Amino acid sequence: MSIPTLPAERRIIDMRCRPAYLHDFFGATPESSGAATARWLNRRVGTRGDDEHFARSRTAEGFLDEVHDAGLSRAVVVGRHTPSQHLPNDLIHSITHGHQELIGIGSVDPALLGEAAALAEVERAIKQLGLAGIDLEPGFGAPARHPDDPIYFPIYELCAQLGVPVFLMSGPTSPDLRFNDPAPVAKVAQAFPQLPIVCYHGYYPNVQQIIGVAFRYENVRIVPDMYLFLPGSGAFVEAANGFMADQLLFGSSYPFRPIKQTIDDFLALGFKESILDKLLYSNAAELFDQQ
Repeated sequence: MSIPTLPAERRIIDMRCRPAYLHDFFGATPESSGAATARWLNRRVGTRGDDEHFARSRTAEGFLDEVHDAGLSRAVVVGRHTPSQHLPNDLIHSITHGHQELIGIGSVDPALLGEAAALAEVERAIKQLGLAGIDLEPGFGAPARHPDDPIYFPIYELCAQLGVPVFLMSGPTSPDLRFNDPAPVAKVAQAFPQLPIVCYHGYYPNVQQIIGVAFRYENVRIVPDMYLFLPGSGAFVEAANGFMADQLLFGSSYPFRPIKQTIDDFLALGFKESILDKLLYSNAAELFDQQ
């Protein structure tokens, strides 16, 4: 099998790409427990070479250099709101505002904020701060919840009205793996057919299950990001080469994987050349209405 090369004109949107300086969890402070966690995750998901590759992004200028040097068209920086970690929407705005190559995603936790305040914050994040979507992390809440918990339905309804996607956090780092179940996503997709739903980490290792959800509901998109390179993820490639070409999107999950290496590894997975532009760029551009 020949491995596609990356033409100079290849367009790429990285759907999950965050600077180390954003938080200690991403390695902001050298020799901290956060930096150790970042190095550990890099090794677990197949980083080759220097597991301090993210050190340059401990500054805003260094992060932009990382984005430019990797050849990204756009990089999506994601907020977070959970009991254990809060990356405020104003912070995401401050990082992305004025940088055409960056896209910001806001976040709310209606359990922490209350319904009225959460809805008001969604409106502010989208209409005033110019963020491009809302991240929810049901399995990381207190208590942990599934995405079809009624507490999130007003958020889904508002995002559908505003015409912006919702991003759902998933994956094996969920504190309780019972809440890494893709089945509840189907209920949300059915209830809100016009709402784009993007599943970060692709509910790995429940790969076949989330593919089944995406087969049934075309408004479900999958960003396997760093888990695409782990055992059992080959079904994502097979699905994208078939019915799911419009529903899979590229993400590096930087700083937990180097951007350029992830692009190279992505190209070597066996995706059809004819769908690479969709996976790397146009599916995301359509999601953000930036064709």
